[in-house]
Amino acid sequence: MSNSFNYLFILSSFCLFIISGCQEEGLISKDDPPQQIPEQTGEVSYWITLPDESEKLKAYPNQLSFSSTPNTHPNISLDPQSTFQQVDGFGFTLTGGSAQLINELDPTVKADLLKELFGRGREEIGISYLRISIGASDLDASVFSYCDLPPGEKDPELQNFSIANDQTHLIPVLLEILAINPEIMIMGSPWSAPVWMKDNQHSIGGSLLPEYYASYAKYFVEYIKAMKAEGIPIDAITPQNEPLHPGNNPSMYMTALQQSDFIKNHLGPAFEEAGLTTKIIIYDHNCDRPDYPISILNDADTRKYVNGSAFHLYGGDISALSKVHQAHPDKALYFTEQWTSGNGHFGEDLSWHTKNVIIGSLRNWSRVVLEWNMASDPEFKPHTEGGCTLCKGALTIHSPFTINRNVSYYIIAHASKMIPPGSVRIASTLAGEIHNVAFVTPENKTILIAVNTSDKDQMFNVKYQGKWFTASLSKNAVATFAW
Repeated sequence: MSNSFNYLFILSSFCLFIISGCQEEGLISKDDPPQQIPEQTGEVSYWITLPDESEKLKAYPNQLSFSSTPNTHPNISLDPQSTFQQVDGFGFTLTGGSAQLINELDPTVKADLLKELFGRGREEIGISYLRISIGASDLDASVFSYCDLPPGEKDPELQNFSIANDQTHLIPVLLEILAINPEIMIMGSPWSAPVWMKDNQHSIGGSLLPEYYASYAKYFVEYIKAMKAEGIPIDAITPQNEPLHPGNNPSMYMTALQQSDFIKNHLGPAFEEAGLTTKIIIYDHNCDRPDYPISILNDADTRKYVNGSAFHLYGGDISALSKVHQAHPDKALYFTEQWTSGNGHFGEDLSWHTKNVIIGSLRNWSRVVLEWNMASDPEFKPHTEGGCTLCKGALTIHSPFTINRNVSYYIIAHASKMIPPGSVRIASTLAGEIHNVAFVTPENKTILIAVNTSDKDQMFNVKYQGKWFTASLSKNAVATFAW
């Protein structure tokens, strides 16, 4: 079967459905009128994205039927009695630059876009988790903290603390999102402490001075309280984004020993004293250093304050999450960042991210899966001087009226659309190079995400409770099945 045709072949009990590339539904393509797929009588619906972009999150409702007729295709076997972690959500980092671009959209376009992103209707993708920066990230237009001072000045009591920089774009967009989905979870991560707290007095690199550990703990408390006063609950924080990467702007170096000391002796007690229930999540960096979170969690006095560990995948292997789980199975795991490059290829990024970020992190105990920035302009801006110059948003915003949906939109949508918070992962076997992960939702629906990472079309069975349906995916294609 030639991959150039980009067909999805579906075999039911008695017949083979051949579904060729059709016009995209209104959910994704805003330029063409929607074309509905006729309702069928099968038990299984699916959504598919093809690497050549001819179909993107294309819906095929009620197309497949279970069979009991034997065949020789490899099997993905699901066991709903074998359960693993519960899911908290899927989404992106809403950087300051992303919020700025979204907030500057035409008001009607913005309202429609946010409903599409965060609603749970038929034509919406149900994003359920966001990460935001505490102060500036490198994808803000400029560097700032919530307590900036002239050179040489100090403010250990944080009398000059203010979140005013976020009140122009970030907070208004978050409030509109919360109006659509009041249950959305929000994680905050700092790229740097205020420069006067650091040993190099600079936004790039340097470390937090021990004499300001208490002040920095108070900084987090004041931030959480200030956001709550705006109507924005912060469910979790990490003490430092990418603590072993001091070269970004902004950034700050923080060893595991420093992070443990900060949490154990300052941040944890400060949250306790303030009566905060915001989760403390450690590490927030690459999979090549599972020793970092494990060493922190090995300290019983620190561990009592820690909810879990967060990971990125710019280094190492996604199986590192399972190493941390094996060492501390009572602590949660989170996947909090992976970028797509402006030089990337849609089909290759779709396949790699679905295999490693979505399926890989979930099969290794993650409760959350986040891609990197939600939006950028055609030149991958805004960003700080020295910040990422090729970070491609899930959305490219060209003008107040024009938006493109990019590959990471579809990577996340294949999970977020059908897997709401509270869903539980169930056991599923691999079938050759069809990587997959399965869930049961709170509404008792079964969901399977699958990607074909081989170099040719692959047919496979999905076996469930003694019956199965058979499907074929072309190279690098992704499908989400629901029944």
